Amino acid sequence: MEVEGIPFKKTGYFSELICDYLQGKETLSPFYDRPPRIDLFKEQIKAKQNFPETHRKVLYSVLKDQYKNVGISEDTKVNISLLKEASTFTVVTGHQLNLFTGPLYFLYKIISTINLTKELKLSNPENNFVPIYWMATEDHDFDEINYFNFKGKKLQWNKKASGAVGPLETDGLEAILEAFSNEMGNSINANRLKEWFAKAYLEHDNLTDATRFLANELFGEYGLVILDGNNTELKSLLQPYIKRDLLENASYKKVIATIDQLQALPENYGIQVNPREINYFYLVEGVRERILEEDGKFYINDMKIEFSREEILAELENYPERFSPNVITRPLYQEIILPNLCYIGGGGELAYWLELKDMFEEMKVPFPILLLRNSALVITGKQMEKLHRMNISLTDIFLKQNSLINKKIREISNIDIDFTPQKKHLEEQFKGLYELASQTDASFLGAVKAQEVKQLQGLDHLEKRLLKAQKRKLEDQVMRMTEIQNQLFPNKSLQERNLNFSELYLEYGERLIPRLMKALRPLSGDFSIVKMD
Repeated sequence: MEVEGIPFKKTGYFSELICDYLQGKETLSPFYDRPPRIDLFKEQIKAKQNFPETHRKVLYSVLKDQYKNVGISEDTKVNISLLKEASTFTVVTGHQLNLFTGPLYFLYKIISTINLTKELKLSNPENNFVPIYWMATEDHDFDEINYFNFKGKKLQWNKKASGAVGPLETDGLEAILEAFSNEMGNSINANRLKEWFAKAYLEHDNLTDATRFLANELFGEYGLVILDGNNTELKSLLQPYIKRDLLENASYKKVIATIDQLQALPENYGIQVNPREINYFYLVEGVRERILEEDGKFYINDMKIEFSREEILAELENYPERFSPNVITRPLYQEIILPNLCYIGGGGELAYWLELKDMFEEMKVPFPILLLRNSALVITGKQMEKLHRMNISLTDIFLKQNSLINKKIREISNIDIDFTPQKKHLEEQFKGLYELASQTDASFLGAVKAQEVKQLQGLDHLEKRLLKAQKRKLEDQVMRMTEIQNQLFPNKSLQERNLNFSELYLEYGERLIPRLMKALRPLSGDFSIVKMD
C-alpha cells in the first residue's frame, strides 16, 4: 500500500472558505479559537478541564444503557468507563443514519476520529481520549438517507416517513437485501456484507439500533463509542440553554451577528446556514416541526399546538426530550454533554461551525477545535499503471473531464494546438494600426478595435476546431482517459461521495479498514490517494 497526498485546494472539490481555513488565512481567525495543530490541544484540554462531573455521570449512565443490548468490545467498554474520569476527553464526529452507512466518507470520518485520539494519546500520555460517533437520530431528512449506491445502481428504501429518522421501523428492507445480494455474488466478502446488512436491518427494530449495530461491527474493536443524543437525561443538561433560546433568541442574535462579520469579508465566502429565531424543533412520535413564537405565544409549525410562555417552560421542564436542536444548536448540545476537544467533519459542516463561535462564548461553553475529516481516493495498482502509461498525474486526474482531455490532447498531439503565438503576433500588428488610428477620428479607432476582436475570435474558433479534430483523430486515447477517470470519479464527483464502502469491502474484505486506518492521518492537511495492492 502506498499513500500520496495533494493539497485540498488543488483537487478543485473544496470551497474557498475551507481551503483558506486549512491554510490559516488571517481573516478567518476571529471565527475559531485554535487551529487543528497537535501542539495546541494542550490549550484545548485546559479550556475544557472544568467539564462538570455531573455531566460525566449522566453521560456514563446513558451510554451504559444504550449499550446494554450491544456486543461491546473490551476497548469500547474501557472507553465508556474512562469517560467518568476528569482526565478523559473526547474527539467527535457526527453523521446521518444513512442506509448501510451511505457514502464511503462515513468510514473516513470515523477513521479520522479514532486516529486523532491515538495521536493525542502519544503527545498527552497523562490523558485519555475517546472517539465518539454521534448518530444524527433526530434528523428528519429521510430522503437524504434512504439509499446507497452499489456498482452504479441506487438501492433505495421506499417508505413513507415523517419525524425523526432514528425511531423509524426497519420494515421493508428485505427487498433491498435481496437486490443487494443479487448484485454481489457469493464470495466470502459478499456473504459477510449480506450478513451485516441482514443482522443490522432485519434483526433490529429501528434505524437507530440498526446503525449502532453496523458502526459497532465495523469499528467496535478500535474502541469507538456510539452515542444517541435523543435522550431525556442528556437533554435535561440542555434545558437552561433551550430556555434562553425560547425567551431571548440568544443563539439567533449571536449567529446573525457572526454572519454579518463573515459577509463583510472581501472573499465573499457565502453562508452555509441561517439561524431561526428559535433553533429547536418540537419532537414527538412521527413529528419534528419548528417552534415559532408570535406575540408571546409559542406555536408548532403545521400543527394545532399552542403554548403560553408558562406552558412551554413547563413543557421544557417536564419533557426535555421533546425539544430537538437544529443545525445551529446541535453543536452546542454536543459540547454541553461531552468533554470534547475537537469536532471532525466535512467541508459543509465546518462552514457552519465557523458561524457559531460567538454563540458559544455567549453560552459560556468552550468552542472545540475544528478539523476537516480525511478525504481519500482509493486506487488499485492496475489503475495507477494505466495513469502512468497515459502520463496522467495524480493532480491531472482531479481536473474536470473536458479540461483533462483538452490538456492531454494538447500534450500528445503531433501538431501544436496552442495558437497563443499567432494571437500575440496579431496583437503586435494591431498596435501599428492603433497608432495610425489615433491620428484620425474616433470612429476609425472603433473600427480597428472591432476588427481586432473579430480576428482574435476567429483564431479562437480555429483553435477549438483543431482541438476537436485532434480529439477525433486520437479517439482511442480520449476513450481510455474518460474510462479511467469515470472509474475513479463516478458521476463526475469524488469517489468518497458516491461509492458505498461495500464495493471496496467486496474487493479487499477484512483488510480494508485496517489499511485505511494505517493510510489516513487526520492532521496531514492533504487529500490522500491510497494505492491498494
